[in-house]
Amino acid sequence: MAGIKDVASRAGVSVATVSRVLNDHPAVRADTRARVLAAVAELGYRPNTLARSLRTDQTRTLGLVISDVLNPFFTLLARSVEDEARALGYSVIIGNADEQPDLQDHHVRTLLDRRIDGLLVSPTDGGSPLMLDAARSGTPMVFVDRWIPGVDVPVVRTDGRTAVRDLVAHLYALGRRRLAIIAGPAATTTGSERVDAFREALSEHGLELPEEYVGQGDFQADSGRRATARFLALPRPPEVIFAADNLMALGAMDEIRARGLRVPDDVALAAFDDIAWFVHTDPPITAIAQPTGELGTRAVRALVERLEGRTPPSVTLSARLMVRRSCGASAPEGSTR
Repeated sequence: MAGIKDVASRAGVSVATVSRVLNDHPAVRADTRARVLAAVAELGYRPNTLARSLRTDQTRTLGLVISDVLNPFFTLLARSVEDEARALGYSVIIGNADEQPDLQDHHVRTLLDRRIDGLLVSPTDGGSPLMLDAARSGTPMVFVDRWIPGVDVPVVRTDGRTAVRDLVAHLYALGRRRLAIIAGPAATTTGSERVDAFREALSEHGLELPEEYVGQGDFQADSGRRATARFLALPRPPEVIFAADNLMALGAMDEIRARGLRVPDDVALAAFDDIAWFVHTDPPITAIAQPTGELGTRAVRALVERLEGRTPPSVTLSARLMVRRSCGASAPEGSTR
């Protein structure tokens, strides 16, 4: 029976190129793809995935543990991870941590027991003993979006500081001075980083972030609603509420409307993590957009590099501000900064 080396020899390409063609990788030239497929047909080659895994001790399976599958950001991230993994010849098993460290550890343990080849994780906290042990024991792993400081694992993430600075400058230009934030969990890197970036951006305009203008959320809608209710009950409520993720922003909008108030006339609203729905709300929500698809793609490529024995560098991508009408924008709808 013909093997993959026979196909490569007949087509005049490398074994790696044959593998890319068989896995529909987009980076193969059309004429090369045609030669490989012709050789496959001529030789009657049929890949045997099970036999290959037994010979190499590989399952061609990656694990992905995300923080909340109901969050549109993580849904899109999982989609891009699965697409890129499939293109490189891998399947993906997904675990939803639901922002719970114990559930995160359950999924990590289960995936490792199933002999996955590598693990992609968006940590829900600062690092459980299980996560730390897995990382330090040499398990091929990549952190995506969030990370655990001090752990020697490649990180694929977005730096939102410039976009947050652009947002605050935009709000300042609109005459907004009392700005509040609904923060994510301080135990997560994204939770603490976004508050720090917001405070730094305010200071550039001579503004402060009083403690009463910091609401503690958990990246889910109910916490956004609760924080907004507390803000609006203050003697001097904020003029702007910046939610550090999309679900908390939707919760904030629900609370604003429940009180008979209008966005942006009574209070402006902005969010981190743009989603497709935001252009359809009334008014459309100003948001900071992450390159979510590229995050997933780059994370898979980094993990595959580790599986191939290389040491991939960490990757930092840039976010951008999408200006819409929820802050009283004078800029064209959907413009970027």
